[in-house]
Amino acid sequence: MGTSSLEAVVRFQIKDKIELTEIEKKIFDRLLNTLLHFNLQTELRVAGGWVRDKLLGKDCYDIDIAIDNMLGSEFVDKVREYLLSTGEEAQGLFYTFRNPDQSKHLETARMRLFDLWIDFVNLRSEDYSDGSRIPTMKFGTAKEDAFRRDLTINSLFYNINTSSVEDLTGRGIEDLKTGKIVTPLPPKATFLDDPLRVLRAIRFGARFGFILDEELKVAAACDDVTSALAAKVSKERIGTEIDLMISGNQPVKAMTCIADLTLFWVVFGLPPKVEPAVSEGCHKLCIAYLDASWNLIQLIGCSVFTVEQRRLSLYAALFLPFRNITCKDEKGKTAPVVNFIFKDSLKQKSSDSETVMKIHRSLEKFLNLFDLLTSNEDTQPAEVDWGPELIDVPFSSKLRVLAGFLLRDVKDFWRVALLISTMIYPANIDSTEDFLDKQYQLDKRIELFKTVENAITKLGLEKIWDVKPLVNGKEIMSVLQLKSGGPLVREWQQKLLAWQLAHPTGTAEECLDWMKQTHLKRARIQ
Repeated sequence: MGTSSLEAVVRFQIKDKIELTEIEKKIFDRLLNTLLHFNLQTELRVAGGWVRDKLLGKDCYDIDIAIDNMLGSEFVDKVREYLLSTGEEAQGLFYTFRNPDQSKHLETARMRLFDLWIDFVNLRSEDYSDGSRIPTMKFGTAKEDAFRRDLTINSLFYNINTSSVEDLTGRGIEDLKTGKIVTPLPPKATFLDDPLRVLRAIRFGARFGFILDEELKVAAACDDVTSALAAKVSKERIGTEIDLMISGNQPVKAMTCIADLTLFWVVFGLPPKVEPAVSEGCHKLCIAYLDASWNLIQLIGCSVFTVEQRRLSLYAALFLPFRNITCKDEKGKTAPVVNFIFKDSLKQKSSDSETVMKIHRSLEKFLNLFDLLTSNEDTQPAEVDWGPELIDVPFSSKLRVLAGFLLRDVKDFWRVALLISTMIYPANIDSTEDFLDKQYQLDKRIELFKTVENAITKLGLEKIWDVKPLVNGKEIMSVLQLKSGGPLVREWQQKLLAWQLAHPTGTAEECLDWMKQTHLKRARIQ
């Protein structure tokens, strides 16, 4: 047996039985005691992900209870009544009642037991109508409920009454052991009923390192399913699945699978007209940049970045080939296509889009910093639109001023911008072949990252965006003898900030004196 086979056996070894934590025992005891108290002939089952994760030996705090002969809200009322009879009190109750007019097709209930939220819902079967991924719900058997689920590994039950695992599809346990992603019913029918299941299959496959079933892959990539994914699933739901993948433990595997199944442009849809046109192999370059960014983060050390910084760095890398591409927004104005992807294709937060675009805008400036750091002392940096004029700034201080302005713009995400910049240094690389030739020089990119990071730290710019200006707007207006603010005041604010960055130990008086002298000189010249 080869090494890979041995690793597979260990990796997908599952537990013979589910071992309950003390909290889980207490929760299930309360539920069983409720049955006894009211003499209910009801079977309670924990469904889905909790069962899968417990068998894999992973912690899980997402407990969903499936009930065979009553609604979740009805059973929660019974639990609350039982707890009151024993002197306990339900910590919280939350009901979602069926309301098709508001797209609420399932009645559910939640309550807190021992500081854990528990969801309650009835076992059900589903019927789908053409053109909709929202099913018609009705009471079903446990077997019907298992077969309606997205994947066999998510269709397992833990029967609380009998303390046993139920594999009603007949292959959930086996697929866990062999590491396979399989649908309980034929995959094409499953995906056409709810095309979002395609993305869930990809996400779980990447998360657990499982292999997608060949028939499942064929179905996922067929025209009928890709069309249904684009037409039937809301952009918000697609965006949520993508964000879970990007935030997960194997984002590169997930995005690679999306691309391999020809779903990349379905998920990350572009507007009809973009300028310049997107190259044919652009999606491959997107994946290559994502892969390089992920590898760099692992090698630099995940602790260097917060969870949010890691997440947005991966988006910034994935969309790096789109950074200079624009489209027309709803008002006919030119806008970055990255903004369109976030807001229209994925329906993600506008703050995510703004941060990623800010990172992209900073890249040219970071590249210029690299040149300044690696060039001779008497070499001027390349011409870049840095914003403020660097008038009267000594060359010896220019690096601190340039870096300071840049960091004040990207703030906490400067290390992310630095990371992304290393991938397009020494010059912009916008062909897949060129990048793939260079991306394996990760040691050089890490060295560059650390060199620039250390230089910025030595310059005392770690939290420069929190430093307040030495001279305020009123003082500037007083020197300029202005009665109101305007472009001239904003211009001087930038100049004074440049002076402050060039003179880190300077005082407010010295800064104000410099402004008066400079203003007087220019007044005489004019």
